[in-house]
Amino acid sequence: MFLKQLQVGHMMVFSYIIGDEASGEGLVVDPAYETDTIISEAKENNIKIRYIVNTHGHIDHTAGNADMKEKTGAEIIIHEADAGMLGTYSLIKLQMFQARQSPPADITIKDGDSIAVGDVALKVLHTPGHTPGGMSLHFPGHVITGDSLFIGGVGRTDLPGGSWDVLCKSIREKLMTLPDDTVVLPGHNYGGTPTSTIGNEKRYNPHLK
Repeated sequence: MFLKQLQVGHMMVFSYIIGDEASGEGLVVDPAYETDTIISEAKENNIKIRYIVNTHGHIDHTAGNADMKEKTGAEIIIHEADAGMLGTYSLIKLQMFQARQSPPADITIKDGDSIAVGDVALKVLHTPGHTPGGMSLHFPGHVITGDSLFIGGVGRTDLPGGSWDVLCKSIREKLMTLPDDTVVLPGHNYGGTPTSTIGNEKRYNPHLK
């Protein structure tokens, strides 16, 4: 399995490339900015990007969808509860975030579904609270948590569709139940380290006490 974490853009967003090295099939999670860098990294490692997966519909995570789709032909995947957010941002917000309007989703998914590239499968964990359709992606030894869980923090819940109670339930029931050695791959570089583990977050994340 190929896995690459890339910090992109001015909002410290983490994008991820995941691929099956045997088949050369891969996907990119949250190609927010610097899409050419992401594409180049994939090509250098002989990974063809088949899917664009958004952990949620906020503009800082979907800003590069249009460019990535045009350049790779990849299909856009998002949770069904956030699909309506794509393509709806105002011109002012697009300019503010230096973003392009995202095309609509090609594929919508729900809790328990899997996204496969070659022999690598990512299980969808619906983790709402930051947004109604926020999701995490679990695959062997790792979980991409989007803006649900950060290193030493959690996602904000004061934006439309957010809920502190719902987010806490998502983290408690969907993420904290994973094995302690599961590597946490967050949606932003907001912590002291770019990755952590579920066990460390249980012990040290002040928002989970």
